[in-house]
Amino acid sequence: MGTKEKFVIVGAGLAGAKTAEALRDQGFDGRILLIGEESDRPYERPPLSKDFLRGRSERNTIYVHPQSWYAEHDVDLRLKTSITGINPARHEVSPALGEPIAYDKLLLATGSTPRRLTVPGADPHRVFYLRRVEDCMQLRFAMTSASKVVVIGGGWIGLEVAAAASEAGLDVTVLEADDLPLLRVLGSECAQVFAKLHRRHGVDLRLGTQVVECTGDDPRAAAGVQLADGSVIEANLVVVGVGASPNTALARDAGLVLDNGIRVDEHLRTSDNDIYAVGDVANAFHPALGRHLRVEHWANALHQPAVAAASMLGRDAVYDQVPYFYSDQHELGMEYRGYVEPGGYDEVVFRGDTEQLEFVAFWLRDKRVQAAMNVNVWDQGDTIESLIRSNRQVDCSELADPHTPMAEALDG
Repeated sequence: MGTKEKFVIVGAGLAGAKTAEALRDQGFDGRILLIGEESDRPYERPPLSKDFLRGRSERNTIYVHPQSWYAEHDVDLRLKTSITGINPARHEVSPALGEPIAYDKLLLATGSTPRRLTVPGADPHRVFYLRRVEDCMQLRFAMTSASKVVVIGGGWIGLEVAAAASEAGLDVTVLEADDLPLLRVLGSECAQVFAKLHRRHGVDLRLGTQVVECTGDDPRAAAGVQLADGSVIEANLVVVGVGASPNTALARDAGLVLDNGIRVDEHLRTSDNDIYAVGDVANAFHPALGRHLRVEHWANALHQPAVAAASMLGRDAVYDQVPYFYSDQHELGMEYRGYVEPGGYDEVVFRGDTEQLEFVAFWLRDKRVQAAMNVNVWDQGDTIESLIRSNRQVDCSELADPHTPMAEALDG
């Protein structure tokens, strides 16, 4: 590649920063502009609901690269810069301030935004969301003076915040509209494990609830939450975790094909040959699964950039990593591999002890492993992934037997 080529990356999070890194590692010597709205250089988001929120790690540990890395690798990092439009015909992006920026190849790593709670009293300055490092800093500070915390939403973020608040000695209530936390992700068999875990740690887990109002007269903080049944839960800290939406406005206005995010192929290319997308915003075709899949997890932001960079450089690269994410809550550490839709499995096979929180759960369809979650059982990731990739039928009794090597469960 010649030095006149210019690659622009919109979105300076983990995915954007790793794409810049991958371009340099793969020999691109042209110009790289990495553009982000936040004032912080690229950082990783998982610590914001885990160790950094709990005060177990310092701010300098969350960054993807040292500050000096960008200059050393000739990456033009532009922070506090908002891109307001893309003109694919002219190969330009338009910042909110200043002249349009030309590109030869463009990568969109625009991420996602927390869904807002739309009930009365849920103004952004009265309730907390957790997405950016500033959110985490404010929440950490608020937790030092709070005594009663209400977490609205029993998904991954909500439960990780609940665990952190509980460990800090706060009185925690989690409100979830479904019959179990994480029900749509894990199904009832494994969701029960997380419900028991949090209740065992004193979390007041209220299921099948609907929030109708955030109460109180203080314009700076909610005083509680009112439910549809008329009951009111007092709180001096309300945290909302009700999902996230992909940031697709730029792509939509540019005429790119959208489909639950920005639709990209297995090369992470959009409907425009010179525009690519990675991370939370990308709904990518997955060859092994034979379908498009948008995954809002750290592993995609970490691993997709190498494929996107190769594709931007004209090489034949395909993203086919098995979906992966992890979570830490109280004494439970887990990893999840694969993908299964709600109702997309016939049975769940457990290997180990769910009460002692040392087990592996397998989601099967037609006796083929679709996904698996290892809880406080480590060093099995490669074997689990091979079971998923094989798409072969397994012997469920052998799969469930911790004394039989996992790989031997494959029939034939």
